[in-house]
Amino acid sequence: QVRFVESGGGLVQSGGSLRLSCQASGFSFETSIMKWYRQALGRERELVATISINGRGIDYVPSVKGRFTISRDNVKNTLYLQMDNLKPEDTAVYFCNAPRFPTYWGQGTQVTVSS
Repeated sequence: QVRFVESGGGLVQSGGSLRLSCQASGFSFETSIMKWYRQALGRERELVATISINGRGIDYVPSVKGRFTISRDNVKNTLYLQMDNLKPEDTAVYFCNAPRFPTYWGQGTQVTVSS
């Protein structure tokens, strides 16, 4: 079945870096657009970044442009999110998802940025 397992979150000081990973299984990862989302406490889930099938088409929400980098490894079926210059407002649970499977979500990985 379709499964997403996110990892790599943690507690970091403002200005620090983290690299998130998302291991996908149960579907054809190499033919799927992939996205990272985040959900802060008490807020709705927010789209953070999108990557095309071949990795050449990338888009970010304006608040993370220049600080976050999305990438993928189609051999390992893994999606990544490199997060640099982290800010307290980046604190959230981060999720990955393939748009063709909108009802499948992993447990997410918690990112906490202290000021």
